[in-house]
Amino acid sequence: MTDDDLKELRAVAHPVRLRILSLLTGSAMSAAEVARELDLSHANASYHLRLLLESGSLVEAGEERIRGGIAKRYRYPHEERGQRRTGGTTEDRIAELRALGRELERRLLQRKRTSIGHLSDIDAWVPPEVDQRVRDLLMEASMLLHDNNQPPRTPGTVHLSATSWIFEMTRKARS
Repeated sequence: MTDDDLKELRAVAHPVRLRILSLLTGSAMSAAEVARELDLSHANASYHLRLLLESGSLVEAGEERIRGGIAKRYRYPHEERGQRRTGGTTEDRIAELRALGRELERRLLQRKRTSIGHLSDIDAWVPPEVDQRVRDLLMEASMLLHDNNQPPRTPGTVHLSATSWIFEMTRKARS
C-alpha cells in the first residue's frame, strides 16, 4: 500500500467525510453548499473537504463567482475508482468500518419508516465462479447507483442508502 492509499483510507475513516463523499457523487458542490446540506459550519465543511482533497478522494470541479468571491466546487470521482482500495492495515480497515457503522446508524434513524429495505448478511462457502459473479453484480449495482446519483432533493428522485462489502475470509483451522 502506498502512502497515498493510506492517506486516503485514513481520510475516509470519518462519518462526516463519508457523508461528503456520498453527497459529492451526485453533483459538484462548494463548501457552503456542503455545509448547508449536511448542517455543518462552513469552516467545518471546508476542513473536511480539504482533507478529502489532499488525500486524493475528491477532485476540484471548477470555480464559480459568488457575491464577489470565488468558490471552489468539489466532486467525488467515483467513475475513476473502480474497486475500493485493497491495502491498509487491519487497524485502518477497522477505523473505516467503525466510521461506516456510525454513518449507517445515522442513516437507519433517518430511514422512511414504511421502507422495507433489504439486509443480507452471510458467512458463506461458495465456488469461485459464484464469488466472482456476486462481486460483479455488487460492482454493477454500486456503479448504477453512483452513475445515476442526482443532487439532493432533485424532483422525481428517491433518497436511499446502500452499502456493500464483500471479502474473502482466511481459512480458519478447525478447533
